[in-house]
Amino acid sequence: MKNITARLRPGIKPRKPYGLLAYLRDHYLLYLMLVPGLFFLIVYKFLPLYGITIAFKDYSIFAGSNPIDAIAKSPWVGLKHFDRLFSSSQFVKVLLNTLIINGYKILFLFPIPIICAIMLNEIRNVAYRKLAQTAIYVPYFFSWVIVFGIFYSLLGTYGIVNSALAALGYERISFFSDTNVFRGLLVFTEGWKEVGWNTVIYLAAITAIDPTLYEAARVDGAGKLRQIWNITLPGLAPTIVLMLILKVGYILETGFEQILVFYNATVYDVADVIQTYVYRMGLGQADFSLGTALGLFNSVVAFILIVGANTVCKKLLNRSIW
Repeated sequence: MKNITARLRPGIKPRKPYGLLAYLRDHYLLYLMLVPGLFFLIVYKFLPLYGITIAFKDYSIFAGSNPIDAIAKSPWVGLKHFDRLFSSSQFVKVLLNTLIINGYKILFLFPIPIICAIMLNEIRNVAYRKLAQTAIYVPYFFSWVIVFGIFYSLLGTYGIVNSALAALGYERISFFSDTNVFRGLLVFTEGWKEVGWNTVIYLAAITAIDPTLYEAARVDGAGKLRQIWNITLPGLAPTIVLMLILKVGYILETGFEQILVFYNATVYDVADVIQTYVYRMGLGQADFSLGTALGLFNSVVAFILIVGANTVCKKLLNRSIW
């Protein structure tokens, strides 16, 4: 092939193979910029994976002179802690709580940011649109401790809402200790805090839609609802699929900080999720092996859910992350 090229184009020498080393030499600055990110990835993501072995050992912090040495010297017990985990009635309850609470959040909260983004996009008064966007976005920056303080002052036993109910002759509602109400409180406060952030994501996706599509639709006589249905929602479809896959993939991991701040012993039966259970067992009772086994189970299930949700979306909607 090289001889043919040389005969067809006299005076031009055949190009030498462009190897990996030559490529690295020509683009070394780009790879130097990768060094900090790779360092962070290795130190904080890959090296800690060695700690997964704790799930297969009777780990004791006193087995060695340092944590790594303690892991190495702790006796290997195989799947003992997974047997303990799956045979525990508490695990079943915690798993169901996790699925129910996060299922409620996906069911009730996932469509709200899409609706808010579409409504904000239809506001023509720029000042009012910015004011409304800021109002729903600001709570995202509050920590869960502050959110708890706000809602406890509103919904606590002697908060504003219960004081108003008592003044009207109704019974006070124990929002923070009633097992029939507490899950609804978690969903509501999650929506109040997080909807604004997700709305901004969808708003950014809407701005990427070609405005000439709306102009053509108006020329054809399409109203606002028809434009939203035929232009805005299809334009948002890739972002919606991406967000849905991430939500489904993290269905076992969301809500830790919120529940840890909000819940108490009276609502453990309906509010204790996998991550809070890991926290209570792993750190509270120093059962690090059981906590690691539960965390590993959580990660494996999350991986399966992400891959499964991506596959389903690819087959049904012809859209996916990869």
